[in-house]
Amino acid sequence: MASTTLDAGLKPASPSGKTFLGHPRGLATLFMSEMWERFSYYGMRALLVLYMTASIAEGGLGMKAAVAAAVYSVYTAMVYLLALPGGWIADRFLGARKTVAVGGSIIMIGHFLLAIPASASFFVGLAFIAIGSGLLKANISTMVGHLYDGPNDPRRDGGFTIFYMGINLGAFAAPLVIGTIGQNVNWHLGFALAGVGMALGLAQFLLGSRHLSAKSDVVTSPISDAEKSVIFKKAGLWLAIAAVFYTVVGLTGHFTINWAIWPLSIAGLAIPVFVFAKVKRDKDLDETEQSRMSGYIWFFVAAAVFWMIYDQSGSTLNMFAENNTASTLFGFDFPSSWFQSLNPLYIMALAPVFAWIWVALSRKAKNPSTTAKFAFGLLMIGASFLVMMLAMAAASGGAKVTPLWLAMVYLIQTVGELTLSPVGLSVTTKLAPTKYASQMMGVWFLAVTAGDCVAAIFQLLLGDDVVGSTWYFAVQGAMAILAGLALFMYRKKVVRLMGDVH
Repeated sequence: MASTTLDAGLKPASPSGKTFLGHPRGLATLFMSEMWERFSYYGMRALLVLYMTASIAEGGLGMKAAVAAAVYSVYTAMVYLLALPGGWIADRFLGARKTVAVGGSIIMIGHFLLAIPASASFFVGLAFIAIGSGLLKANISTMVGHLYDGPNDPRRDGGFTIFYMGINLGAFAAPLVIGTIGQNVNWHLGFALAGVGMALGLAQFLLGSRHLSAKSDVVTSPISDAEKSVIFKKAGLWLAIAAVFYTVVGLTGHFTINWAIWPLSIAGLAIPVFVFAKVKRDKDLDETEQSRMSGYIWFFVAAAVFWMIYDQSGSTLNMFAENNTASTLFGFDFPSSWFQSLNPLYIMALAPVFAWIWVALSRKAKNPSTTAKFAFGLLMIGASFLVMMLAMAAASGGAKVTPLWLAMVYLIQTVGELTLSPVGLSVTTKLAPTKYASQMMGVWFLAVTAGDCVAAIFQLLLGDDVVGSTWYFAVQGAMAILAGLALFMYRKKVVRLMGDVH
């Protein structure tokens, strides 16, 4: 049974004394595990909208573009929404290490369900992947933080940047392998390869777990039997109500995909509000922790705006690649899913540069504040959609535009991502109250949920005539730029709320 306290007798993060690029040896285990998990996820993601919009004769589901984009947005939102209960399960029941192992197993099953050529197993498989990802995502990132000596360890931001490169190595390879097989051979064989990728990641995690910090085994706030009984009763009641409701809707012939998309989209916006209200009312948090949480809300809202646009790479940008972009460059033909490898390719090239820049600026006491980095990220993501507006205009009349348009868009987004996402992971672990250690990483991923749910609502309301239009890209780009300017103007207030965390 895992220890329920953190004490001085915990074993060091790297028992052998070996390091990984100057970091604790356990970072290599988490790096490789997350690389394969992301290979499975991004490979499946590269195919998802293309499969849903492909005609039935082509082996797809024949969905309309706006509906497929909304399904994709809500699915991605649920992947990150479930990171919150994933963190809670680690804190109250299993500890981070066991929760990650269980989550990886569920993800693997989900991908193999997608490989079955049936609509029912497809949607069940998506549910499995979302649940498993929720268990894995928040906790594996938290375990990276466990490897370091406190929130102000100078290696910490660099460690998260290296970890982030592992994510993108898997994401880069996935469309090239899974996308090619899925588009050129068989959709379901591509989904099966994603399952193989997750199996490799799970094996890596189990074999290398001895290098992880003992903190990752700790159940920080074990649940009592009385609490457990109340929670299970409430969960059972809500599940029963949902089951009865959807059974009635289905049997009366009224069920459509909107009956799933709308409730999940609304929940994805309401739950973050509820979570922050609950934390802010918690009397166990002292004045310093409450101030840090107030500052963190600014970062959360900024991240939600960022992910609203960024996550459309797998939906609206993926469809633009398929329908409006030439798939030949310098005489070489390639599947449209390959565009999904551009962003991780840029990250692998630029992440070391950014890591070096932050360290060099820090030595000169000129490192920008986290707030300034977030504001810059918002400006970049907004600018990327203004470029997409121009690309869409160039594609008017059915013309196929050069792939260099999307190459430019993904480059701009990557620069913005590198100033926001790895820094956001790190600031979350720094600002997290002790009581909500693992859960706070789940709260960080709720920003993705909120942004994706806003995108889903836009897509459903606007429909095929507007989604992917010049106006669609222009409005969202302008929104992100305004949000970035507002955050920069109020950066000093946010820094004060953060207290001694930098």
